Order: sequence, then structure tokens, then C-alpha cells
Amino acid sequence: MAGLEVLYTYVGGKVSCPQDAVVCFVHWEMIKSGYRCIGSGDEPLSSDQRSELLPADWSRNKELYSLRYKSEDGDSQLLKAIAVDSTLIFNLMNSSTQQVSDLTVNVSDHVDSEQLHAFNSVFKDADGLREKVKTQLLPSRDRPTGQRRSQREEEEEQRRRREDSDPLRIPNRQPRQGPPHWRDPVVPPFAAGGADLDPFGTRGGGGMIMDPLRSGHPRSGFDPSGGIPDILPPGAVPPGARFDPFGAPGLFRHMPDPDHMPPPGYDDMFK
Repeated sequence: MAGLEVLYTYVGGKVSCPQDAVVCFVHWEMIKSGYRCIGSGDEPLSSDQRSELLPADWSRNKELYSLRYKSEDGDSQLLKAIAVDSTLIFNLMNSSTQQVSDLTVNVSDHVDSEQLHAFNSVFKDADGLREKVKTQLLPSRDRPTGQRRSQREEEEEQRRRREDSDPLRIPNRQPRQGPPHWRDPVVPPFAAGGADLDPFGTRGGGGMIMDPLRSGHPRSGFDPSGGIPDILPPGAVPPGARFDPFGAPGLFRHMPDPDHMPPPGYDDMFK
């Protein structure tokens, strides 16, 4: 923790609660990552200067800390820490791309409230807190700028994640580009008697339950795995699966279905 002790000693007089100690720790991790603090608050000021130190009023509001940072290449970050009960919720936003990272810290897990003015005893599990800050909060600076995803790509990925996690979302009705990979249902020639030993076909065979596709009767030539127009997409039925068609191929029922007639007097409001 080289440098943190000097910083903590410098601002020790303004550390009056465990939240202050955590903010000081995160601030130093920002400094080590190449950023310099240019001031507090949300809006830039004419008096802003790049510094490794914390601004004079950094701990004035114990419920909401707000600090601004800038790197050598002009990357600006706005760091906010919100105190909620015994936790601190950090949000770090890139001022240009609006990309946000966040971190929740349980203060009592990393700060000894009885040792606020003793640097050698104030922090607990400092290595664990440092790892959380690096992996969850600080932006990745090891990739070239051209390889960073744009804000539109980030928003598109977040939208897809929300749609995939929505239990009420209707799946896409468009068929897939290709059928799924199904295992070949052909039984090996020397597997005679295997159906008796495995009646339910759990080992990949057909089992001893009657299979209409292997019953010896001539097949109709209809392959359900190829899909049923307007009913099933290609690949919906595995090749060789026991499949009972529920409609003639190519049959398309217009909506509303003529068979779906309402009962007599259905629309009579006086009945």
C-alpha cells in the first residue's frame, strides 16, 4: 500500500467515520491507475487542478461523496459513493461515453471503526478490497481505444440480456438458420437385443416401446425433421423421433379459425 499511508496521514484529520476511510482507499486506487483528482462535485470549475490529493471538501457530505478524475489521455471519470446503512455503493461514470461501473462495499468488512486514526490497524482485508476495486469498479485501460466497445454496442447487449431474462417475452417465430444437431438415430447392426435391456432408450437406442418409424410398415416418405410449413420450423423434430403429426403438411389455418364460433347469444349483453 505504498503511498496510501502518506495520503491517509495527510487527510487523517478529516476522517471521522468508516465511510471516509473507504473513500480514501478507493481514491488511492484511482491514483495508482493513472488518474488524478481534479475536484469534488458534479460540475467542473475553473479552479480545477490535477492532484494526487483529495480536495479540501471531499468528506463534507457523509451520505454522498462526489469526486472527479482525469487521466493523462483526457479520460474523465465521475466517482460517486452513496452511504446506505452499513454499505457504500460506488458508481464510476465515464463523462464521454456514459459507461458506468459499480461496486458495493460492506464497510465493516474492511474498516475497523475503532482504529480510524491508526493507519496500521484501520483497514481489514485490504487485499480483498483492492481486488474488488480493480475488477468491478475501475475501467479496463489495457485495451487500445479502437477495441473498446461503443456505447451503442453496450446498450444493445444490455437490451438483449433484458429480453432473454424476461419470462413473458414471446420467442422469435423466425426459423433458425440451420437445424439443430441431432444424433443419428440409426442403430448399430450388432446391437440386437439392446432394446430389451434398455426399454426406454436411455442409452441412445430406440427401446422396446413400439416405434412407428421402425415397426416394419412402409413409411409415408414424410420427414418431420424437415419441418412442416407454417407449423414447425426445420429441425424442430429430431430425425427418427416418434412424432405424431397434428396437421397436414402445408395446411395453414387463417385467423380467426372458422371452427372457432362463439356460442349463441355470446355478444348479447342482456343475457
